[in-house]
Amino acid sequence: MSEGTGAKGTRSRAPAHQAPAPHPKRTPGAPTPHPHPSMNASHRSPTSWPDARAIAARAAVKEAAHAAPVMRPLSDALGQVLAAPLAALTDLPPFDTSAMDGWALSGPGPWRLPTGSEDQDHQGILAGHGETAPLPDGHAVRIATGARVPPGATAVLRSEYGTDAGDGWLHASPAHPVVLGQDIRTRGQECRSGDQLLPAGTLVTPAVLGLAAAAGYDELPTVRRPRVEVLVLGDELLTEGLPHDGRIRDALGPMVGPWLRALGAEVLGTRRLADEADAVYAAVAESSADVVVTTGGTAAGPVDHVHPTLRRLGAELLVDGVAVRPGHPMLLARLARANREDPASRENFGNREDPASRESPGNRENSGNRATPGNPGNPETPKNTDSLENPQRPSRHARHLVGLPGNPLAAVSGLLTLAEPLLRTLTGRPAPDPGPAPLAEAVQGHPRDTRLVPVTFRQDAAVPLRFNGPAMLRGIAVADGLAVIPPGGAKRGTEVDVLDLPWSASATGQPSHADQARQRTDRATDGEDISPQEGPA
Repeated sequence: MSEGTGAKGTRSRAPAHQAPAPHPKRTPGAPTPHPHPSMNASHRSPTSWPDARAIAARAAVKEAAHAAPVMRPLSDALGQVLAAPLAALTDLPPFDTSAMDGWALSGPGPWRLPTGSEDQDHQGILAGHGETAPLPDGHAVRIATGARVPPGATAVLRSEYGTDAGDGWLHASPAHPVVLGQDIRTRGQECRSGDQLLPAGTLVTPAVLGLAAAAGYDELPTVRRPRVEVLVLGDELLTEGLPHDGRIRDALGPMVGPWLRALGAEVLGTRRLADEADAVYAAVAESSADVVVTTGGTAAGPVDHVHPTLRRLGAELLVDGVAVRPGHPMLLARLARANREDPASRENFGNREDPASRESPGNRENSGNRATPGNPGNPETPKNTDSLENPQRPSRHARHLVGLPGNPLAAVSGLLTLAEPLLRTLTGRPAPDPGPAPLAEAVQGHPRDTRLVPVTFRQDAAVPLRFNGPAMLRGIAVADGLAVIPPGGAKRGTEVDVLDLPWSASATGQPSHADQARQRTDRATDGEDISPQEGPA
């Protein structure tokens, strides 16, 4: 279960010039000994850390391309990802409106104000009312912010800049002369109908919801959340109380599911399994999730059953060990569509064509070309109104399995190395841009492997945290990110990439460390564009 045994490295690197072991003598009639199934796996060197992340990001490209979008009402779309570009359904603003409380003016001043029967409504033109009568040249009328500007109006004079002496005439303050078009928000100033407002892959934030509503949307096409099931393996794990009799508390069960939700997954549940081969096999084979995430059991010990399970299922190993510390025994596999045990599949373990990569009836059933009210600009986008949380949906066998090591920080390394890129593709989110940061102090490296070290930021520098062992969570619990330390280590002041944690960036909608770094660099760039016709509020 532990990644610190070194079993993975021993298994994957055969000693040079080693003579083959002699065949054991057999007694007539005695059964042929059967070694542990994992011992039959082909020996391979671990995948480099950058290559492992790239493989994980590419692993589900076909599945993501075939997934039909889910139409969600605005009230349910927060935190989802746009499955199609957001195009404006109307001009914004849809008509000329007043940017301020004041008077709508026509022509140069002074301006004649309504009198007698014309002055029955002292409130003037209010927001939410239809088009009013044209405003004659040389006249003015009261208008509220957001109200529709009457035909013939050439400017809006703010209340504080005009004087009504009670003689029926309006005068502008000499210090604030009227400019043609001032404080009028012209139709289409923000966008025209059909303009692309946001690209596909945009995370739906509260601001996105507001923009979508203003642009005329009642519902949004969103990427279906991948369904993930977590399997926690280990007889030594306790779910409550204090450690005793050689048993320890399960730290991964409470952590992995919420972490996956922060990455955009729909977590079906977390199951705890005993270290029994058949139990592990049955749980993986019967899962209806898109992705199964296991914790522990990825090494080559006597109760490490993940590799044998994958062999029985005819899975294809995409990544089998990563040159990273902590977490090198992690793995990524593509599961066969049928998920039935096939004796022939054991010999082809790691070299199978994935049936899931072919188009399935489930991928074709929603491929009809019909327009959707939420996405009129793309009539070929199918509409799927099924709730992802509906337990009555037909179950589908899992397509991928991410095997995390059993040590807590090693499991975090696996989440960021394999699970995050895989789920990023399935959720349609853009690839993050790790932000470089100088190290506040030197960090010792591994001779051959990448290290992921929890860090916190102080005065724009990454400060390595002490508690960074594979079984420790004390450091990551207060970290701002994980610094990527190259083989051999890094000196003080060296700039290294820092991986943001999901709750420090995308999950909160706050700028990531990479974004903050770019903001510091670009702080002196152009300011917010203000229309010359509309002054600052």
